[in-house]
Amino acid sequence: MARVTGLGGVFHVVKDPAATRKWYKENLGLDGEYGPMLKWSEESGDDPYSLISHFSEDTDYMKPSEAKFMINLRVDDLSGFTKELRAKGIDILDEVDEGYGKFAWLIDCDGVKIELWEQVQAP
Repeated sequence: MARVTGLGGVFHVVKDPAATRKWYKENLGLDGEYGPMLKWSEESGDDPYSLISHFSEDTDYMKPSEAKFMINLRVDDLSGFTKELRAKGIDILDEVDEGYGKFAWLIDCDGVKIELWEQVQAP
């Protein structure tokens, strides 16, 4: 039987697609033929995965963004990545270590909240 094998992408409408694509390339290092692309084969360690989480309408989790969605991006070194973003002038809203993963948040050039996630590797 056919099945879904992972997150294919996040699609959203922006004012200037070329400027947004440039922002993602310059600040997050993501680019590709059709826009920012992530290749699963480059990641090692525990089985990498993506998920779709649903939140109730009264959630504040997407704040301070006004968007009804957030993009979660996996990173291999959260501390190093946020250091690079800060050097580029990107404001990091918060960073936490939840034990099962490390997280940080920022707002992209279109006001969309991005959650960066470093998955904890099994000992």
